[in-house]
Amino acid sequence: MSESRKRAFVTGISGQDGSYLAELLLSEGYEVHGLVRRSSSFNTRRLDPIYSDPHEANARLVLHYGDLSDGVSLTNLIRDLQPHEIYHLGAQSHVRVSFDIPEYTAQTTGLGTLRILEAIRASGVETRFYQASSSEMFGSAPPPQNENTPFHPRSPYGAAKVFAYWVTVNFREAYGLYAVNGVLFNHESPRRGETFVSRKITRAVARIRAGLQEKLYLGNLDALRDWGYAPDYTRAMFMMLQQREADDYVIATGESHSVREFLNLAFGRVKLNWHDFVEVDPRYYRPSEVDHLRGDASKARRILGWTPSVTFNDLVALMVDADIQLLEDELAGRLVGVDRES
Repeated sequence: MSESRKRAFVTGISGQDGSYLAELLLSEGYEVHGLVRRSSSFNTRRLDPIYSDPHEANARLVLHYGDLSDGVSLTNLIRDLQPHEIYHLGAQSHVRVSFDIPEYTAQTTGLGTLRILEAIRASGVETRFYQASSSEMFGSAPPPQNENTPFHPRSPYGAAKVFAYWVTVNFREAYGLYAVNGVLFNHESPRRGETFVSRKITRAVARIRAGLQEKLYLGNLDALRDWGYAPDYTRAMFMMLQQREADDYVIATGESHSVREFLNLAFGRVKLNWHDFVEVDPRYYRPSEVDHLRGDASKARRILGWTPSVTFNDLVALMVDADIQLLEDELAGRLVGVDRES
């Protein structure tokens, strides 16, 4: 562990945001430590482009086994690493699934944040802490939503994120921790998990185009979301922890689009009519729906100087193109990267 460079600790490093953030931190000269859950199967494929053998003397990406339900191991790890910055991205992050496993969602998404904050306080480490908050906390609050909009979550996931948000604020106020909330609206990329609606659509487009899938089943097609590009949003995370004063920020594009619009663009990319392939399945409806999310990121623009770089149309196009290429590589036997254990 180098004492000459800054160290960052990232939970959820194997996810979409974690992998992009790790790349950014490495490009900034950081030594990056990530928390991964032990699994019988490899789960670090998104990190393949930046992975290096931990036995190498100059390795700057190191993975550690751990779990957000284990406060003791988190305290020990943070005390040993002495990170300058902590980015807490780990969570049970699927909104629809949170209705099926609400207690687990609360344990990881809500109490997991408390455990890390308490680990920071108990270990006495001087660090800066980023909490990945979510637009799902706004729930049924009318758009546009900003830092002053009251929360009204409509899912166990949203409720757990509200707890995590306020406990982050509390530790900042009670103990003087440099702790910030990034309230990020939906952000997507080719690395998005395949069960999330955006990636579910673009993956289906590639497979339908190739004749490997006949139908795509979705839930609410009228839901409106503020969709951005994930690397833009991880850049905002980094910018928040470089500020002199800790504060909370909404990160969003300021535009909202429906699932129908996403479908139209995605299928139109390959000159197909989505109406011929998409069917609504009530099983994918949420018990309580969030109808319209559209963020107001004027504070982030003013203070951080942050702006999104990818439009909605370009985002859909690059995701469709990436899934078509991925499928072609798979069919040709050209799998890119091999997962490794740390």
